[in-house]
Amino acid sequence: MTDFDKYIRQGEPDRREKAQVWQTAIGLQDVDGLKPSEYLFRTAGRHIEGDITIDEVKHLIDSYYRSKKNRLETENTRTEEADKVSARITEMLSERSFSFTPDYLILIHRRLFSGLYEFAGRFRDYDITKKEWVLDGDTVLYSNHELIRQTLDYDFSQEKDTDYPSLDADQALKHICKFVSDICHDGVFGTVFQKSAVRREKRTA
Repeated sequence: MTDFDKYIRQGEPDRREKAQVWQTAIGLQDVDGLKPSEYLFRTAGRHIEGDITIDEVKHLIDSYYRSKKNRLETENTRTEEADKVSARITEMLSERSFSFTPDYLILIHRRLFSGLYEFAGRFRDYDITKKEWVLDGDTVLYSNHELIRQTLDYDFSQEKDTDYPSLDADQALKHICKFVSDICHDGVFGTVFQKSAVRREKRTA
């Protein structure tokens, strides 16, 4: 049983909903191999119980990592990312607002990674390639950085024009997967690892 299962199975509607949102947020971190701290789980529990607001959650987490740095204690930076981004995802999912546009995608990225990475909410300004193990090591070519906005606009416009009511469940699922795959292949936002690789390539060129 996970930390949130007791709320999902037996909790009141409000607690159940909060627990499901937290479970989703933390699960998204797990996809990238990021593990939140025990402090995050305890703080999330207080939020689910209704003791503190999501704003207070974020403040407590920020204070927690500032105090650790002030005491010169070491902390896995990826754990800090997992904690802060989990709280921010929870906040955004609880707002129930959404706009299916490239600009909103940029806003999401900025809100999730602000203060963690300098490129939060900014398109990458360099080209990248990547060898993928799922393709037996073949290299994937991502969108040219100068065409990212145009590529995103095209992908979103194509998706908006899709008549989902006319599709059966299998067709709809395949279409959604294709859209998500296209966005991922665009590789619109940079990462620390990409930046490091680009710098290494420039030094060895």
